[in-house]
Amino acid sequence: MTKDENTTLVSRDAPRRGTTDWAKVDALTDEEITAAVAGDPDAVPFDLDWSEAVLVVPPKKKAISIRVDEDVLDFFKAQGAGYQRRMNAVLRSYMEQISAAKKQRR
Repeated sequence: MTKDENTTLVSRDAPRRGTTDWAKVDALTDEEITAAVAGDPDAVPFDLDWSEAVLVVPPKKKAISIRVDEDVLDFFKAQGAGYQRRMNAVLRSYMEQISAAKKQRR
């Protein structure tokens, strides 16, 4: 066995293969879809009013290198995927609180 035979190439951009039979889904009639939804206890109908919806464009992110305490990083990583986004949210909250406090003092 050569080294190449033991190597598995994985790409983050590779499409994930599901088990959905899309031809079967495409063949469903509107009546069959309606009946399936009606029989699904997880398909809770909801009514949303989008008239007050506001488009929020997140601020541009900047890649940096930062050193944090190991236990702090472990804490955020233990919460699962998206730990960097949560760390950013905590920092943003701190920034907004300090900014609001400074505005009140003026």
